[in-house]
Amino acid sequence: MSTPGHAGQGLQLAPFRGLRYVPERVGSLAAVTSPPYDVVVRPDGLRHLETSDPHNIVRLILPQAATAADRHRQAGDTLRRWQEEGILAPDPEPALYVYEQNDGHTLQRGLIGALRLTPREAGVVLPHEDVMPHIVEDRAALMRDTYANLEPLLFVYRGNGSATGATAVIERTIRTEPLLATTTEDGFAHRLWSLTDPADLARIDEDLSQRQALIADGHHRWATYLRVHSEQAAPGPWDYGLVLLVDTARYPLLVRAIHRLLHRLPVKDALDAVSDTFRTRTVEGPLPEALEALSDAARAGGTAFLLAGDGGFHLVDRPDPGLLARTIPDGRPQAWRSLDATVLHSALLEHVWQVPDDPEHIGYIHEASAAVEQAERHGGTAVLMHPVREEVVRELAQQGVTMPRKSTSFGPKPATGLVLRNLALG
Repeated sequence: MSTPGHAGQGLQLAPFRGLRYVPERVGSLAAVTSPPYDVVVRPDGLRHLETSDPHNIVRLILPQAATAADRHRQAGDTLRRWQEEGILAPDPEPALYVYEQNDGHTLQRGLIGALRLTPREAGVVLPHEDVMPHIVEDRAALMRDTYANLEPLLFVYRGNGSATGATAVIERTIRTEPLLATTTEDGFAHRLWSLTDPADLARIDEDLSQRQALIADGHHRWATYLRVHSEQAAPGPWDYGLVLLVDTARYPLLVRAIHRLLHRLPVKDALDAVSDTFRTRTVEGPLPEALEALSDAARAGGTAFLLAGDGGFHLVDRPDPGLLARTIPDGRPQAWRSLDATVLHSALLEHVWQVPDDPEHIGYIHEASAAVEQAERHGGTAVLMHPVREEVVRELAQQGVTMPRKSTSFGPKPATGLVLRNLALG
């Protein structure tokens, strides 16, 4: 892959020939996009996306078939067919892409490119969550069969807050005509520009070579990139992976919690089990008011969760210090030991509720309302979480300490389907 001269040991973001939908061949660009694969609320969200357009990207990122091997093979066949039929076509030359999302409240801008893979010990890319091996293997099989990076991962770095370096190129570019513009049903307007000028690419490269990135969203897919890369005998396109890089000093991200759905634990049983080691009390709804009570409890300085699923809302806070001393592993920073996710997984799930951390027992849901609805529908318990601040995430990542998986949800997340990377094209 051709890249500008790389000056440092930091981030190396390389141009690539983006594979994009041909607007004339689909109903609309908005109708073929999707949230990232792990945000799609299945099965309702999957059916909605599949029926929005016959070429929706969800048919590639979440293919449906009887077995895993059939799903991956089907996605590969579908991607090849769409390219042969001219549904998807490559851009004429390698480029970096300026990408903007704006819903009138949140404005996010960044660069989409092929990021050179580096081992964790290099400290260039900082993960902050653990991953599940079976998900990495599933995504790796999909990547092998499609021979493509289907979704840009969301990475963040901290610039100096001014319009210099890569940010200067971005903010000059957004004043020109975009390659595409569309508005998705969540209210976000998306715009994409192509960057091919050697001087712009060199300026970006020089800036990013001094930076390190935090994985905001895409731990499993980054682990997939590294897994597949480790299988290769020679240098090639597997040495890079598709990402969106955002300077959060210039464009701060939103940090939301990821909630838990305990499929087999009714709310009454959950409350009875914690009554001796946590304070529990019912709080008023509807959901927004209950979440505000959760925020108030968290700001007051402590661990707090909101349980729902029986038609009401129950605040669980002020854990017994003795319980925490017995159940929270030693040898980690206090910032990690006091995380809500740490307390939830180590104290509540493992010891008090004795709920195995597997898909049969626990679901991970980004939207609080969806978690509550599913808990009420199936008689389970929604455990609603308070988000962690970005500074805490970054501090732990820089110490090499990973948080319990699915601890945070950074956003807005890039829409899947606006630009893909076909590895055969470099």
